[in-house]
Amino acid sequence: MSADVIHIYSDGACKGNPGAGGWGALLVAGGHRKEIFGGEADTTNNRMEMTAVIQALELLKRPSTVAVHTDSQYVQKGISEWLPGWKRRNWRTADGKPVKNQDLWERLDKLAQHHRIEWNWVRGHAGHPENERADALANKGVEQLQEKA
Repeated sequence: MSADVIHIYSDGACKGNPGAGGWGALLVAGGHRKEIFGGEADTTNNRMEMTAVIQALELLKRPSTVAVHTDSQYVQKGISEWLPGWKRRNWRTADGKPVKNQDLWERLDKLAQHHRIEWNWVRGHAGHPENERADALANKGVEQLQEKA
């Protein structure tokens, strides 16, 4: 990918699963960096992982070349491997059960249509600086939520 790629480093966190959750993302393009985060009171880790990517993609004003870096295999495999089958089967898994988080998968799928995206899985908590920052932002989202409670 070329130099005009927007890199998104995303992460989700949950205190209890389900429980209080947070999401965070770091967007890097050229010399610019933008950090975003937030939280939800009653959610799951997978929903927060997805929300981090969705929130970051929603910030992009025009079709872009994007590299998404996530430590969530659920997000990476879901969007790049499982989604076409789910859509073919009317949002059912291979064993006929309803797809969990269909609302978020539909949002993510719609956003992804506008961009050229490379989906990268990175090992979590392995010292990757940008992934560690996304993790810190996700935890900040949970903390902010708990402070308001």
